[in-house]
Amino acid sequence: MMAATGDKNSITQVPTNIITGFLGVGKTTVIQKLLSQKPVEERWAVLVNEFGEVGIDSNLFSSAKGQNNSVTISQVPGGCMCCTNGLPMQMALNLLLKESKPHRLLIEPTGLGHPKEALAILSGESYREVLNLQATLSLVDARKINDARYTSNETFNQQIEIAEVVIANKADLYQSNEFPLLVEYMDAKFGLDDKQIYQAQHGAVELEWLSRAASEKNQNAYRDAAPVNSSSALPPTLDTPRDGFVSADNAGEGFFSRGWIFNPGWQFDSVKLLSLFQGLDVERLKGVFITSEGFIGFNKVDDVVTQLRFNFMPDSRVEVISRQQEVLAGLEKSLLDCRNSSRVSS
Repeated sequence: MMAATGDKNSITQVPTNIITGFLGVGKTTVIQKLLSQKPVEERWAVLVNEFGEVGIDSNLFSSAKGQNNSVTISQVPGGCMCCTNGLPMQMALNLLLKESKPHRLLIEPTGLGHPKEALAILSGESYREVLNLQATLSLVDARKINDARYTSNETFNQQIEIAEVVIANKADLYQSNEFPLLVEYMDAKFGLDDKQIYQAQHGAVELEWLSRAASEKNQNAYRDAAPVNSSSALPPTLDTPRDGFVSADNAGEGFFSRGWIFNPGWQFDSVKLLSLFQGLDVERLKGVFITSEGFIGFNKVDDVVTQLRFNFMPDSRVEVISRQQEVLAGLEKSLLDCRNSSRVSS
């Protein structure tokens, strides 16, 4: 499997999987399910990339793993981590490998990222001896195949093209013809010879799917892919504010995001938050809040808002992604109106 040779700092041939898929398809849930199946004797590492500037997934993973110290989470917020010569990705990855010395590495690019460029970095000379690139898993919602906004999107198609394992997630919501249409689309556009296709519900995937070898194409074909230019070499890091809140915007691939991190001394009204989120016309919303009802996570995909309860979250934060920038304009005041007058101890 991995890696530690006579030199305790040497790391070689760590089994590595990219887990990709478009916004809201369930990547975080899939990784949580995989972590729950991790062999107890192994150390795993997760590098997660988010489109928004406010990192939320790493909090969700950390909460899900509980007291499991054999899982290390790192995040690269602020858009595609392989942009600008891949510096954000490489810096975060090198530090993660050094700290965790994992038996397996899972990488979740943003749903709006560039999966071919990520593969180019991972299969390149810098990581040839360090990583053992195994199956790329791509999650797809088969209901989107009839929507030209997805099928005409280059990133959406790249995610399917590079995958050795395609997972039609949310299969419990499909009409009878939607999965066959997905298979037909894939066959016509990419061919099926090097792909395995599965249906899954609620992110329930099999651990063995990770161990399939990467195709020769993924090991070699994208090594010389040109990195996508970006305006800065390193994404900004937003820390939890001691007072008030901080916010940041991002834009790319025809989408706009705005995220907030709130002082942990603030407490929110969960009923007001739910009402606010249900009324928003946005592509994606993900947040965790300290509320009068405890620590609650909110997730909005396809106009459906779900809630999760957590034992602890260090602060309240939310990220909203929309195709229309004006939708985000008045959201800050609405969020502030959801605060309770009472405070919790910081």
